[in-house]
Amino acid sequence: MAVIDLNSDLGEAFGPWAMGDDARILELVTSANIACGGHAGDPDVMFQTLRRAADLGVGIGAHPGYADRQGFGRRVIPMAPDEISRMVAAQVGALQGVAALAGVRVAYVKAHGALANLAAARREVADAVAQAVAALPGDLALLAISGTELEPAGRAAGLRVFSEIFADRGYQPNGQLVPRGQPGAMIHDAAQAADRLLRFLDSGLMPVVGGDPIPLAAQSICVHGDSAEAVAMAHEIRLRLTAAGVGLAPFCGTAQG
Repeated sequence: MAVIDLNSDLGEAFGPWAMGDDARILELVTSANIACGGHAGDPDVMFQTLRRAADLGVGIGAHPGYADRQGFGRRVIPMAPDEISRMVAAQVGALQGVAALAGVRVAYVKAHGALANLAAARREVADAVAQAVAALPGDLALLAISGTELEPAGRAAGLRVFSEIFADRGYQPNGQLVPRGQPGAMIHDAAQAADRLLRFLDSGLMPVVGGDPIPLAAQSICVHGDSAEAVAMAHEIRLRLTAAGVGLAPFCGTAQG
């Protein structure tokens, strides 16, 4: 039986400001990418999300991004590669510190938003992210957007690299995501997203906007947790995958330390 991970970007609230329904999403996914205080998140939200993930046996990853709360990390902030490395190290280290208090193991790193998209396209940015992850303690793995510069950068840095595809995002012929705001960037219909995933798992080919399907590897599927349809999307995908005989399990172990 095929086995794959189902991940979501979570812990993206801070202070009195809420984002998404993390409690329900955590019951549906097998890995959680937790914001580290850059684009979102604060120590209390980190702790609560870490503990809830641990209680449910969900794998834990750090989700660093540009320090841009107003733009939710979806705007590129001009930075030199060494500045990006320091930013990533600081954010992941912050989550590792809170995880130590929670008795939880952070197993991997997945870049967020504009940082992830820029690293997908530019090798020097991908190297900056990968080198920061490699320098941190904990034998952290890298969760990379499949078919992009993040994969070879992670391997060159000596990391274990796992590849992800997106349930609710459109793809370009070069394997990168269609930028938000452009036609075809988002898939809002849960049944449509599940149909596409099942076809991909059967063929290894991902449909793209404006081109022929492209081959991608995948050990994990991302469902974004910040949309209005996130819970319905995650529920439908989990239901359809299990009905098709696909097992769901964390790609990088569980959250318990």
